[in-house]
Amino acid sequence: MSKRMNHTFDLGDGIRGRSRLPAIYVAALLGLLLAPVCRAQAADGLPARPAEVRIGYQKYGTLILVKARGQLEQRLKALNVAVRWAEFSFGPPMLEALNAGHLDIAATGETPPVFALAARGSKLAYVGYEEPSPEGEAVLVRKDSDISRLEDLKGRKVAVSRGSNAHYLLIKALESAHLGWKDIQPVYLLPAEARAAFATGAVDAWAVWDFHLAAAQESLPARVLADGKGLVANHEIYTSSRDFADRYPELTRILLDEIGDVDTWVHGHPDEAAELLDRQLNVGKPALKRALSRRGYGLHPADAALASAQQAVADTLHGQGLLPRPIRVADAAPHGDGAK
Repeated sequence: MSKRMNHTFDLGDGIRGRSRLPAIYVAALLGLLLAPVCRAQAADGLPARPAEVRIGYQKYGTLILVKARGQLEQRLKALNVAVRWAEFSFGPPMLEALNAGHLDIAATGETPPVFALAARGSKLAYVGYEEPSPEGEAVLVRKDSDISRLEDLKGRKVAVSRGSNAHYLLIKALESAHLGWKDIQPVYLLPAEARAAFATGAVDAWAVWDFHLAAAQESLPARVLADGKGLVANHEIYTSSRDFADRYPELTRILLDEIGDVDTWVHGHPDEAAELLDRQLNVGKPALKRALSRRGYGLHPADAALASAQQAVADTLHGQGLLPRPIRVADAAPHGDGAK
């Protein structure tokens, strides 16, 4: 078993959390830090295409399937552009890497981009998003738990990954039960650690997203206390560094094309998609088919609807005192000729 390393990530001014990331994730991040991309210059002095596109992804979502299918590499190879993939355990450290200039593209849930925008000098720009998947995240309790309503979470220990989409879900779920953040005992854990704490009874509930949610439903005595229906949209959101989005709209369009193609393929071939995912995750096809069945399919370019949805998240988090200052999401629209 590989050693685990401490990793501190910054979610914006005054918002810091400590997590324990597997060494493979830290190694991926260090590789990005130590190997900056050399960008060629055209003869007229204007920037040419980059030597490579650096893409952050997680173990579940569309990008891992884009990576597995390999068609993006083929299209960009024809343009003399390589692809470098970097895996992250969840969104906040990925967007920290993007803000630091070590990634070009990232895919996260709906909450990490808002935290990233709150950081001073944020370089984030929105480029696209998926249809809502509100059932793809939930607050779980054990089947034998005496917790039957959200109101029963008062005073209880609830595991959640700080800054994740499930963090926002938990806030909205508590609000719906007329509870505040101070009414629970949040326990900030990465999904693997949260699963262990949940299974052993060290926490009373767990707010989490797919595929971790589906895997817990398939293999643990867990039941859904509340999912995101009526509470959150749970969009998968694609972001970029503003510099990349503005300078290379052609490459951004190619990536979005591939994401759209994979969405269409997965929607029509759930069995094959689950099998392809299981080769990489090894959590079982039933769990992955369950997760895929409640996922929203359909890619949209960044637009006013996304800005409005993200502004609502930002306003909620600021109202909870989780952001150091109010932010204006519309300012994170890309400025290049590919912006929509």
